[in-house]
Amino acid sequence: MRAIRLLAPGGPERLAVEEIERPVPAEGEALVRVHAAAITRDELDWPVDRLPAIPSYELSGEVEAVGADAEVAVGDAVYALTPFDRDGVAAEYAVVPASVLAPKPRSLSHVESAAVPMAGLSAWQGLFDHGRLEEGQRVLIHGASGGVGHMAVQLARRHGAYVIGTASHGDAVSLGTDELLDPAGFEAIEPVDLVFDTAGGDRLAGSAGVVRPGGRVVSIAEEPAEGVYFVVEPNREQLVELAALVDGGDLRPAIDSVFPLAEATAAFARSMSPGKSGKVVLSVHA
Repeated sequence: MRAIRLLAPGGPERLAVEEIERPVPAEGEALVRVHAAAITRDELDWPVDRLPAIPSYELSGEVEAVGADAEVAVGDAVYALTPFDRDGVAAEYAVVPASVLAPKPRSLSHVESAAVPMAGLSAWQGLFDHGRLEEGQRVLIHGASGGVGHMAVQLARRHGAYVIGTASHGDAVSLGTDELLDPAGFEAIEPVDLVFDTAGGDRLAGSAGVVRPGGRVVSIAEEPAEGVYFVVEPNREQLVELAALVDGGDLRPAIDSVFPLAEATAAFARSMSPGKSGKVVLSVHA
């Protein structure tokens, strides 16, 4: 099978398309025929201690084979965020733990479905698991038009929160923010119950000053001086919830661009470029 592999530490120029042996699922695993794989800015820095490595940790595809005790069936259409401590899914086939696979959203294509897991789970876990957002509360989302931010805006609004976003351009308006602010001007707002930060830097540094007593600052960008930093985790049950929201018309992923597997170098270069709007996705099996 064809796979993209990072051969040495560095950027997209260190990637190569290689022919490797198709993996075989062990107990509790599934072999997935990958239809699409989404990529994330800076993810080529993650596996440098175990090279060569296959990047990309978001897939949508079809179960091709299963190991013993795998709770999926051959032919299932699935999507997932896969574990970061093993090879990724930028390949024609990938072996993943069956426990992370969820039925893909019925209303989305494979390319669209692959754009959901990382951003959707990051937003869900930031708002609800770590941020404990409740109906009627005020939430400030930094980077509201970004890959995670646009998902967080939609989830928070559907949850009944009053949603304030910071963004350098107006993309978030169409996603339902109640207020959209320039990143340099947010510190004058009325206090909020939660700041969910996807941007870091000055925005994160100024966030503690806009949180009411008992409120929370949660970041996926960097460690806040006061608050919680977390790394998203695979979660099948939350993906099932996200798929239901997608199929119900309450959540939509944004896709910046789509590249064939053979153009992974260009795809990763695009993922690192400024001015993106949504996810960069590799189309593997059309």
